[in-house]
Amino acid sequence: MAERIAVYMAGFPSFLLYFLVAVALLAAFSFIYAKITPDHEWTLVKQKNSAAAIAFGGAIIGFVLPLHSAITQSISLLDCVLWGIVALIIQIAAYYGLRLAIRDLPTRVANGEMATGILAAAFFVGVGLLNAASMTYY
Repeated sequence: MAERIAVYMAGFPSFLLYFLVAVALLAAFSFIYAKITPDHEWTLVKQKNSAAAIAFGGAIIGFVLPLHSAITQSISLLDCVLWGIVALIIQIAAYYGLRLAIRDLPTRVANGEMATGILAAAFFVGVGLLNAASMTYY
């Protein structure tokens, strides 16, 4: 039993390093996303704006999906960070792409339009899934 615990513990530093890098990338994404949206997402969520919470939640999930792939597919921590940055750029680009399709997207979300928040979340998760699926070496 002690040997099994020792084997698990030997991998703990790598786990911790990848986890902390992922959390840092998630924090960076959340910060950038909140900064590029005209109405600060955290403020809208604190004001109990469900549409903003759903859209922001979808953006976070849409980023974490390819980040998961980056962690599982990477050959090193640096490789993981680089793919994490690619995921971040793709998700930010997805936001701007959706704004082209729905020109008044920020206003509609800020006004609490649930349909727009749900559509935005679904779009961000969909882009995240495509992004994640594309992160492969095969």
